[in-house]
Amino acid sequence: MTKARARHILVSTEEKCNELKTKIEAGEDFAAIAKEYSSCPSKQQGGDLGEFGPGMMVPEFDQVVFSAPLNEVQGPVKTQFGYHLLEVTSRS
Repeated sequence: MTKARARHILVSTEEKCNELKTKIEAGEDFAAIAKEYSSCPSKQQGGDLGEFGPGMMVPEFDQVVFSAPLNEVQGPVKTQFGYHLLEVTSRS
């Protein structure tokens, strides 16, 4: 079974998500931004969600995590929880 490791930032609005993506693309640290802005408990680990397989996350999340290029910030991705920035750090 395919496994992936990813990190994310969860915020309540698409506007905030885009604002944070711009900061990261300008060179700010993903983990530092996750710790400051994310509403997910994973923010304590810089947004790191650990390793997981298909079906363990919501479908919108899986679709990006199992198809996006590695180490590139994706999003905003809308789910029932809010808006995410995702970065896939490994896949095997």
